[in-house]
Amino acid sequence: MFGITIISVIILLGVLIFIHEFGHFLAAKMMGVGIQKFSLGFGPKLIGKKIGETQYMLSLIPLGGYVKLLGESDKENLTSEEEKRSFLKQPLSKKIFIVAAGPVFNLVLTIFIFSFVYMVGIPALGTKIGDVLTKSPASFAGLQKGDIVKSIDQKKISQWEEISEAVSKSQGRKLRISVERNQQPLTFLITPRLTKVKNLFGEFVEDYKIGVSPADDLVIVRLNPIGAFVESLQKTWFISKLTLIGIVKIFEGVVSPKSLGGPILIAQIAGTQAKKGLIPFLLFMALLSINLAILNLLPIPVLDGGHLLFYFIEGIFKREISMKCKEMAQQVGFIILILLMIFVFMVDIERLNIGFVKDFLKVFNK
Repeated sequence: MFGITIISVIILLGVLIFIHEFGHFLAAKMMGVGIQKFSLGFGPKLIGKKIGETQYMLSLIPLGGYVKLLGESDKENLTSEEEKRSFLKQPLSKKIFIVAAGPVFNLVLTIFIFSFVYMVGIPALGTKIGDVLTKSPASFAGLQKGDIVKSIDQKKISQWEEISEAVSKSQGRKLRISVERNQQPLTFLITPRLTKVKNLFGEFVEDYKIGVSPADDLVIVRLNPIGAFVESLQKTWFISKLTLIGIVKIFEGVVSPKSLGGPILIAQIAGTQAKKGLIPFLLFMALLSINLAILNLLPIPVLDGGHLLFYFIEGIFKREISMKCKEMAQQVGFIILILLMIFVFMVDIERLNIGFVKDFLKVFNK
């Protein structure tokens, strides 16, 4: 059991890190920039091989990776020929392209995974009604437990998500809902009611509801390649937007920072999803790939987003930020990143519910 967890997290992080760094690597190659090192992991080299000018390595600490480009620092002694291929000598547009390629490749991986999963088939809640709330629009109209929703306003319905979406978008307009009851077709006119409900972040928001909940009835949704690709784009955009909102909610104090997870939680979830099968594991990889892309785009020095912020500032003011200023900002960014890593490690350890660790954290948190 422990072996599955270890193998699954190695595959998970290995793929995500490789794809991210390969994005930078490929973009640099396309832009004609020299590449000195391509490493999976940080710290001391475990194994490596030099091919051409590039040293390909597997390093000790598997919590990231890096691509070292020729001329990243102005302290390097380069020949005139090497300077033409150095990173610092490239136009701003090329620098932005190379730095942004890592997160973009993580999003591309997500789209690819979602497309594959939707073509193979993904489990989703069916349209069978599991419960009808008393004194709700659905109960007044005559809907019953066990009814199977077939269409809404003559639009065919195949999964519960489509019911929720149609009701939410109705804006209180009367809906014609067709169901199947005991193999007999029935149609009801139902007016959704504006109701206060909790959203994903635990906030009370107003939304239109008819007062029904789904049964534990799963269906397999399969799409053709075009449909799968379109759905994967929509799903990637939705989860990306949700992730960004979640980060904002943490700073607003709506969502607890303890909802964050680090390597230990990732390993636990990876092991659990791997035991459930390939599709759950791939879906978790896609979700984590989006999170990695967005995390790297945050405007924190050291991360890709921090470098992009510098380049956009340089583009606006038409002058380069001094290397000294960048180095100071990167040192601050590095400290922020280390503190964040320590925090998520502590949260992960607290989740493990180990007696002496909990006692220590209680004392630490006083």
